[in-house]
Amino acid sequence: MATRAHPQQPLTDPPPSGPAPGRSERLIARLIHRWGFVDERDFLLRVVQPGLVGLIDGTISSLAPIFAAAITSSSHTAFIVGLGVALGAGVSMGWSEAGSDTGEETGRGSAVVRGSITGGMTVLGSIFHTLPFLISDLKKALIVAGIVVATELFAIAWIRNRFLNIPMRSSLIFITVGGVISLAIGVGLGVS
Repeated sequence: MATRAHPQQPLTDPPPSGPAPGRSERLIARLIHRWGFVDERDFLLRVVQPGLVGLIDGTISSLAPIFAAAITSSSHTAFIVGLGVALGAGVSMGWSEAGSDTGEETGRGSAVVRGSITGGMTVLGSIFHTLPFLISDLKKALIVAGIVVATELFAIAWIRNRFLNIPMRSSLIFITVGGVISLAIGVGLGVS
């Protein structure tokens, strides 16, 4: 609620409650404004949400086919499967996001831009843990891929915490459970 210091002075916002924003928060706010977004909520709807959907999908959905291929065949096969999954899922997710909402009714911005963000982040979510399978030694490739997946899951949890205000612990649990389910499917298929 706005207050007046004097009856003829313009309305001003009350002083913020809680701690003042830190340097990184102010930097993010300045960048968001500089990039042409009205505020952080506008940035959240137009960039973070479509990007997060793609990153989560790319990271989790690609675990099953990549690890199944690695277990049943070779590091090279896992790399080819992972590349196919990353590119195919990127197209699919980008197309789905662009086709699901014009942005006019929801205020979420251009369908093409959102679709490109979702598709690109889906590819990134898949490709990072695909790249370790360029290592011909399967055991080493699996170890590196596991480290990459853990890093990806942590990054997703941080983004959810930072932009959606979901506690870090809840975010880590949520994203890890999804990753473990997908990984278990891949391992189960790989050893069958």
